[in-house]
Amino acid sequence: MRRCALARLLVAAALLLCGWAITEPIEAAGEAAPKNSTPASRVEDTYRKFLSRREAEPTNLVVAWQFAAACFDKCEFSRTDSERAEIANQGITACQWALSEDPRLAPAHYYLGMDLAQLARTKLLGALSLLDRVEHEWMYTIQLDENFDYAGGERNLGLLYLDAPGWPVSLGDRGRARQHLLRAVNLHPEYPENHLNLIEAYLKWHDRKLSIDATNSYVKILGAARVKFAGPDWESAWDDWDKRWQKIQSEMGRSGLASPYSRK
Repeated sequence: MRRCALARLLVAAALLLCGWAITEPIEAAGEAAPKNSTPASRVEDTYRKFLSRREAEPTNLVVAWQFAAACFDKCEFSRTDSERAEIANQGITACQWALSEDPRLAPAHYYLGMDLAQLARTKLLGALSLLDRVEHEWMYTIQLDENFDYAGGERNLGLLYLDAPGWPVSLGDRGRARQHLLRAVNLHPEYPENHLNLIEAYLKWHDRKLSIDATNSYVKILGAARVKFAGPDWESAWDDWDKRWQKIQSEMGRSGLASPYSRK
């Protein structure tokens, strides 16, 4: 199974607490994405397929976390907070059931954190306490399977620590952010999102040398990544990744940093 590619995830937009994630695309087994479909329509189709499967196979653990993944995707296209909360809670419930059956099911912990993060976006009050739960779920995901979703637990935690306010307001922490973002790159250097997150962090911290080193590392994997992560399910991801890459290059140019494309 593969998931429809997304843009990035706001962990708690109402409180300006941002945590972004790209997740591995899922689509129904053996079915190609329809021609001329849009990301929104593919997400809707995938959600409905897994909703039907969840209803038909209520004791299937894999279907439960796959449905939760589809709920996360659908939340990205929700038009209101009430709709987003309703869909997020469906995913949360599915993961909680799966974990009651198998507490060590890494994908269920991962998507529980993802859907809790979507729920946090709808809260004017209580978002901070939800972020503590999100942190716990992603930390446990790493303990169980650090490679899941191209080091998704490491990636998400790094961005959570990067963008959340620091102590005593929240759990933001520069040292932890760097640790997890770097670990994601080391585990899965083939995945563009891991590199982009690290570059953006270094630029945010005004670390000249590491920004250049990280951009050069990204350039080295970019060609192979365009081949590996190709097709309709990755179109939205590449749209996001390329826009961020252009912004990175522009920012580096304004800062007087060497362009990675100028290096032989």
